[in-house]
Order: sequence, then C-alpha cells, then structure tokens
Amino acid sequence: MKFHYHPTEEIKGVESKALDGKKIVLGVTGSVAIYKAVDLARELIKRSAEVYVVMSKDATKLVDPQLFEWATGNKVFTEFSGEVGHVVLSRTCDGMVIAPATANTIAKLAVGVADTSVSLTALNFIGLKKPLVIVPAMHLAMYKAPQISEAVSKLRSYGVMIFEPQEDGVRAKFPEVDDIAHAVEVAILRGTDLKGMKVLVTAGPTREFLDPVRFLTNASSGRMGIAIAKEAYFRGADVTLIHGPVNTALIPKYVRSLNVTTTAEMLNAVVNELKNKHYDVVILAGAPSDFKFRDVSKVKIDSNVESLEVTLQPTPKIAEEIRKVYNGLVVGFAAETVGGDVGKLRDRAKRKLVERGFNIIVANDVSSSEVGFNSRFNEVLILGSDGFEKFIPRTRKELVAREILDIIKKLLRVNTA
Repeated sequence: MKFHYHPTEEIKGVESKALDGKKIVLGVTGSVAIYKAVDLARELIKRSAEVYVVMSKDATKLVDPQLFEWATGNKVFTEFSGEVGHVVLSRTCDGMVIAPATANTIAKLAVGVADTSVSLTALNFIGLKKPLVIVPAMHLAMYKAPQISEAVSKLRSYGVMIFEPQEDGVRAKFPEVDDIAHAVEVAILRGTDLKGMKVLVTAGPTREFLDPVRFLTNASSGRMGIAIAKEAYFRGADVTLIHGPVNTALIPKYVRSLNVTTTAEMLNAVVNELKNKHYDVVILAGAPSDFKFRDVSKVKIDSNVESLEVTLQPTPKIAEEIRKVYNGLVVGFAAETVGGDVGKLRDRAKRKLVERGFNIIVANDVSSSEVGFNSRFNEVLILGSDGFEKFIPRTRKELVAREILDIIKKLLRVNTA
C-alpha cells in the first residue's frame, strides 16, 4: 500500500488561497538566521504555494536538509552535478526567494558567480526575468560595506527585490516571516506594477485628551492602513504612512512613517505632506476620533470627584479639509454598525462618498468582532463616484489592500489616459 499523505496538507491554504497553483523556490544559505527559513517555507505553504528548497553546502552544515523536506513535503536540492535541476526549477517555478542571503551570496549574484546550488538557480531566475526576492541577514557592518551596497544596487537594477533587513545597531536581522511571505506573494502576483506611483496612507486611531492621562479614542488597530502601505511599497510605490497610536510591532520599518496622536496632528501631517510633495493618491484608512473634549485639564483630574460632566465637540473632517489643498484621487473609509445589513451599509457609504468628496469609499460593518477593528480580516463594500461597486467577502486585510490598490491603479490609468 502506498501513502501520499504529508503533514503539509494540514496547513496548505489555511491563511489564504493567494498562491494557489504557484511554485516557489526557497534558496537557503549559510547564515545563522537559517532556522527562520523553516517558518518562511511553512508560511508560504499556508498561502497555498508549493515550495521547493535549494540549500548551499554551508547551509547544510547548519541544518539537516531533512528538516526542510519535512517542512515542505518535497525533495531538497543541495547540489547540482550532471543534471539540470537548476534549469528545471527556474523554468517550472513562478519565483524564488533567498532567505537568509549571506554577503557572499549577494556579492556572487551581482557579478554572475554560480558556484553554489543557490547562486546557480538564482542566476537562472534573473536570466528568465522571473521574480527573485533576496532577504539579507548578516552583521550590520558587513551589510553596510560599500562592496555589498554596490552589489545590492546592481541586483536591484536587474529587477531583483531586496527586502531590507531589520537593523538593531549590530546586526542586519531577518525580517518578520509574515512580511517576507507578503513580499514574495506580491512579487509573483503583481511585481512592481505601481512603480512611480506616490501614495499617502493614514492608519490607526487618534487620541483626544481629557487630561494628561485620560483620552477619548476608538478600537482601530491600524492593520488595514498598514496593510495598504505594505502592499503599495512591495509593488514599487513611493509610500508615506501617517499613523496614530498603534502597536509599534505592526509598523513596517521599510516604509517612511510619521507618528501622530490627535486628529488635528493627523490632519496637519497630511496637509503638510500634500503641500510639500506630489501624491497620486491619498488613502484615508485611519480612524481619527470624531470628537474631542471642549475643556482639557493640564493636570490629572482627581478620581475622587463624585461626578464629572464633560462637553464634546467635533474634530475637523480630514477628508473635507484636504480638498482645500488637494485635487487628486482620495480614497475614504467608513466603519459602520449596521448588523450585517449590506443595503444600509451601501446607503451610508454613498452619502459619505458624496458629502466628503471621495473618489472611492471603502465601507465595512464593524458590528462583528470577526472583521474590522482589531481583526486580521475584513469584509468591505467598495463604491466609486463613477458608479463602480464591489463587495469583498471576509478575507485577510492584505488581500483587501491588494483589491483596493488594483482599483486605484485602474482609475489612475483612466484619469491619465
């Protein structure tokens, strides 16, 4: 009796079907960050990809290839001799990611040296102009060496995506696995189709203070706006992210970011950007507070008072204010509580679309805890001022971001045609 079951079947597609039918080569080199490559392989499988691992000889000294065979369910390639496995992989697979990539590997690829299984395979992908993502991991001083900087620049000129490592002052560290998988996904499915586009995104809540320690806010996590900023960046856009108080672990280090606290600060930051730089689109995915306290105490209010009366007053509407200085494409967001009634959601979104001068509005029902605020998932209704309408059922916010940017891309093309 023959068994064809492998444990990878239990995780395949549990995150999304985005990479369904796609085959990806994972190149692994001799960096101490190699153990994280196992998690990356599994994350790509969770997004429905088929993963094939190619290891350098130095990598096999750190981790047994059997671990990657277990992680992927596929044969691991450690060297190529008389056969043309590197050619077959490059021709039959949709993209390649080298993670971790050592300085040695990066330098070799820049000058065309193919003396390891990983560099040999990668050069074939470059030659075929197929997506190649490189994730450096090494001591920071080595990464900053002029020879490596020059090699990185040269590889970028060949169309290779270099995923900038996280820097801690000593090391150029392996980035978050989820971010790398997102970048690989984008490289294969969209490439750098937004290159040259300038995008301004807001994300997260704002805070309006009653006294130095108490404030009014909302439950926004900023995940939706951050997902849009990441997606746009990976697709080649020039991105600025203006965010309120959010979990710092969510903020992408590779995207230019401005931190604000109050609604007025978010408005001022957006207006300043629009006055000093050209943007093709402004995406208002943030959730600024609609009200603030009329009277603000400079000291902490005594908690022993029997009662406390406060008066709230409206904060400026960012969408309405920026129209005074910006005539370009504006995408607005509307979080509503309509109990699952799509008709009510559509009516409210249409009203805001007109009242606030949006070109596109993305409306979602936050009545359910399974989508919207503080969730990794969203379910949205997208309306356009030209009558466009699209409903996106519950899915990861990264995939919602992709759909939104696809719509923006088409609309910008129409407007510039």
